[in-house]
Amino acid sequence: MTAVRVALVAAGLWLGWHGIGLLFDLSRPDLVSVLLWFAAAILVHDGIFAPLCALTGATARYYLPRTWWGPIACGAVCTVAVLLITAPVLRRGGAVADNPTVLDRDYPLGLTVALALIWILVLAVGTAGHLRSRRSHGTTATRSTP
Repeated sequence: MTAVRVALVAAGLWLGWHGIGLLFDLSRPDLVSVLLWFAAAILVHDGIFAPLCALTGATARYYLPRTWWGPIACGAVCTVAVLLITAPVLRRGGAVADNPTVLDRDYPLGLTVALALIWILVLAVGTAGHLRSRRSHGTTATRSTP
């Protein structure tokens, strides 16, 4: 194991221990709430989200060319991450009328721009990979003929 891996494992263990220590400071109702949310998140992930991802990935691999698998998978992961991050602020439920600094941006526009950039990059990388693959197959095909 390299020194970087050892340092990362040590940092991860320390952060995990610190998080568990913070849980002991919570009141009993708060701790029960945390445990229920944790259990619900695991059930939703394992029962709904993971099977949907597996089904989508298997279906996409059947229909998409091999050179597009990586970029589209990366774009899908980034899309889900951005959607999860922006979900709490999209409906502006925490906005305060007398404090304009709370939720002071146009979050739906920001989400749209972020998703557009993600999928523009997916198209650029996928197209470049597809063209590179076609060029390399064309090159090897012409070299193999006498």
